[in-house]
Amino acid sequence: MTKKPINEGNSYPDLTVKPKEDWAVGLPAIYHSMEPAIAQLGLTRTAKLLTSINQKDGFDCMSCAWPDPDERKTLEFCENGARAVTWEATPVTVPSSFWSEHSLTDLLDKSEYWLGMQGRLVEPVYKAAGSDHYEPVSWERAIGIVADRLKGLASPDEAAFYTSGRTANETAFVYQLFARAFGTNNLPDCSNMCHESTGTALGETIGIGKSTIAYDDFERTDLIIIMGQNPGTNHPRMLTALEDAKRSGASIVAVNPLPEAGLLRYKNPQRVRGLLGKGTPIADQFVQIRSGGDMALLQAVSKRVLDAEDANPGTVLDHDFLDRHTQGLDDFRAHLAHLDEDAVLAATGIAASEIDELAERYLAADRVIITWAMGLTQQKKAVDTLKEIINLLLLRGNIGKPGAGASPIRGHSNVQGDRTMGIWEQMPRPFLDALEAEFGFAPPREHGMDSLKTVAGLQRGDVKVFFAVGGNFVAAISDTEAAEAAMRGTELTVQVSTKLNRSHVVTGREALILPTLGRTDFDLQASGPQFLSVEDTVCAVHATHGSVPPVDPGLLSEVSIITRLATAVLGDSVPVDWAGMERDYDVIRDHISRVVPGFENFNAQVRRKGGFVLPNGPRDSRTFDTATGRAMITVNHLEHLERPAGRLILQTLRSHDQFNTTIYSLNDRYRGIHNGRDVVFVNPQDIAELGLEDGQRVDIFSEWLDEPDRVLRGYRVVSYPTAKGCAAAYFPEANVLIPLGSAADGSNTPVSKAVVVRLEPQSGDGSPPNHR
Repeated sequence: MTKKPINEGNSYPDLTVKPKEDWAVGLPAIYHSMEPAIAQLGLTRTAKLLTSINQKDGFDCMSCAWPDPDERKTLEFCENGARAVTWEATPVTVPSSFWSEHSLTDLLDKSEYWLGMQGRLVEPVYKAAGSDHYEPVSWERAIGIVADRLKGLASPDEAAFYTSGRTANETAFVYQLFARAFGTNNLPDCSNMCHESTGTALGETIGIGKSTIAYDDFERTDLIIIMGQNPGTNHPRMLTALEDAKRSGASIVAVNPLPEAGLLRYKNPQRVRGLLGKGTPIADQFVQIRSGGDMALLQAVSKRVLDAEDANPGTVLDHDFLDRHTQGLDDFRAHLAHLDEDAVLAATGIAASEIDELAERYLAADRVIITWAMGLTQQKKAVDTLKEIINLLLLRGNIGKPGAGASPIRGHSNVQGDRTMGIWEQMPRPFLDALEAEFGFAPPREHGMDSLKTVAGLQRGDVKVFFAVGGNFVAAISDTEAAEAAMRGTELTVQVSTKLNRSHVVTGREALILPTLGRTDFDLQASGPQFLSVEDTVCAVHATHGSVPPVDPGLLSEVSIITRLATAVLGDSVPVDWAGMERDYDVIRDHISRVVPGFENFNAQVRRKGGFVLPNGPRDSRTFDTATGRAMITVNHLEHLERPAGRLILQTLRSHDQFNTTIYSLNDRYRGIHNGRDVVFVNPQDIAELGLEDGQRVDIFSEWLDEPDRVLRGYRVVSYPTAKGCAAAYFPEANVLIPLGSAADGSNTPVSKAVVVRLEPQSGDGSPPNHR
């Protein structure tokens, strides 16, 4: 089935701006879920898929890693989950004629939205050196080309193996096994760009880089502090958990530079009050913090907690917990004694009374959850900021008891599981030792390249083959123009994908696209129907079963592609039964059970209804796998993010109809944006002070050290109640403004939430917006 192209170019002539919403979901979400699904999939396919999503015998939603409640509703999905399913399960396919009709030069001018709307990829295609076109090839030839180029490298480290978080546990395990059997730890992944700061901070302080809560803790808590996060767009099902927490008596605080509709009021579409009434107010306090001020806020609240203890000794801190389980309190207390309140107020942009109110809420609560997302992890001081979250929680024993803990919210549906399965460039020695014992070969021990280091390797010419399972690397990574130039210098790029995206049209000298099954598709192998598994954001592992026949019989699963490639590249050089793992995924799970802690008896555990939960020391027993065996209270030095005169601090963000780099529509209705994406949100006071006007077109220049300015041209200024001095623009288009050298200390995550920019009236040369 073919489809008329949508949005041929990159301009948005029909862009309109309407008033922003002050509530989320409700009847409009039902309409925006069902209308495109029925229109594109048909009623029967829609019904089959949407009654299978997130069910115990169905498939796991690919749109985020939000956990599932034990008791599932008949319709256990959100608007963006329905969008993701519609996008993946579409019967529209890319015809063979597409490749002769569209050159790469032509496709470079298409938007991400247009590329994704062309349909499912159903046949391998190859771009030869010197050619401007892909052409269909057989699976045998495609895998042979990749194998020949990999075997021709001077070193295994001349290859990089990237993956996105949609990849299931079994696929991820086989993928890292192949890379390490080939001889490299170059396993960059999307975690490097999102929650790497979380893993670094929590790993150092509590011994595990994961959430310390369970799903049910949201109904048991007294206070939830939501920082740098927009649940209404990025994981809407979280709003139901927040509503349940409110109904159980919890208070909620939102800390963010922008007001978000979902944290103002939630109209639950599965309750009469949500459909017909006013819905549920969510945030009891909105702390509109200046970008980069979160660390200062957390230190200020911790100081107020310590001051309250000094005023009433023995009544505020959880001394028994601190004495038994933590280390570093005295140094922390001494450090905060010198905290400069004026510096805090300058860094946060809020009044002291707002900090007092937040501290009072924290002190009044016996059980506190702090939850966060990329608004915190993509700051320069992200790791130290997240350590301050742990400091604050530890002071009153808010880890390892019901209704309390640290709750990072992951974006991809299995990004956490991928890391558990070994997708990391620096897996610890015990994992590599277990891999060696299980498979009988010596995996490389030297750390490999993360995502930013991979771009640097591409720039130097050290990485000659770039292989990606899922994702959209050149769009997701920072410094778009530099990243694309680096990718074009490779000898071969390979993308294992379901749909077209920017990474398919920015290629090396040679390029391949290998089409694969999606999460919604049946997976039939030689031993019979197969299933996969995923790990959600609270460490629960469960099965995911495809629900509909693939759109084309020639599609291969990701497991099949990887195992066939491993056979072609490695032959008998390592004692791994690749064919056996492709034939029956139970074989993969048996291997995992002997390599990855917590997965013992994996095949039996994952077949239980609802799956199983991985062990978690801080949550389960207040044990901490750190160097001292205790949770670490740390001293972190505050740095104020300066805003030069006439400049703004810009953050990137997603629109509502978007999942990472995948654009489902050109609307962001909660923020009032329709039929376009070329906008920059600016506080009305800043617009006036900069001598600009609402609706004016501007060029956005980012300033970084002594490097030339990067520019995003022709964007419309939208007056919006952002924090004073702060601005926002959509990801991935605004990635062009983020220098490769701007990375978080300790995690090397791109700093997408603190970009110093200046806005100038659009240049008079008629340059179009350089967005995609």
